[in-house]
Amino acid sequence: MRARPISMESLVDELAESISGRPRDAWVRVAVDGAAAAEPGKLADRLVAPLRVRGRTVLRVSAADFLRPASLRLEYGRIDPDVFYDDWLDTAALAREVLEPLDPGRSGKVLPALWDSRVDRAFRVPYETLPAGGVLLLDGTLLLGRGLPIEVSVHLWLSEGALARRTAEDERWRLPAYERYEREVRPADVADVVVRADHPHRLAVKVAR
Repeated sequence: MRARPISMESLVDELAESISGRPRDAWVRVAVDGAAAAEPGKLADRLVAPLRVRGRTVLRVSAADFLRPASLRLEYGRIDPDVFYDDWLDTAALAREVLEPLDPGRSGKVLPALWDSRVDRAFRVPYETLPAGGVLLLDGTLLLGRGLPIEVSVHLWLSEGALARRTAEDERWRLPAYERYEREVRPADVADVVVRADHPHRLAVKVAR
């Protein structure tokens, strides 16, 4: 991967500038994708304030709040990497409740969280209406290649070695799912922005050929 070095501060600034530069009368759905070890949620969080400074209303949503209930998610065991890849995320609910309401001409009415997997019950949160021109910041893992309607995709890429080193011991069973993602989806080829994140303090952003 050809890439140029970039600091986290500059990365956030460049992303915020690019996102806020999109048409101001349309919603912008942004997906920040990466393995848990790459901490995509932290990058999404960092983008909130710079986008608001640039005049954009921002709504943060995490794909982790759209997992299937445990009875479905763990039906075939707790550590099956293929089930983690295929069946943990409720893709249909994420599209229906979060992304599709931001299609042109739709209501902009978004449910920011659906299922609390920590206690295995539904969140009791109200719908929120994102005004036209607002930005939906979604973070998660294994998000690309699912046909989700998004305008900007950012992928935090980790080499195989870095991914293995930085994955928590109790989550190492997920590594084959990430390998499958690399093989089948090739996120570094399909994302709009690819950030090489092997070293959290020495990032690099993919250079277009």
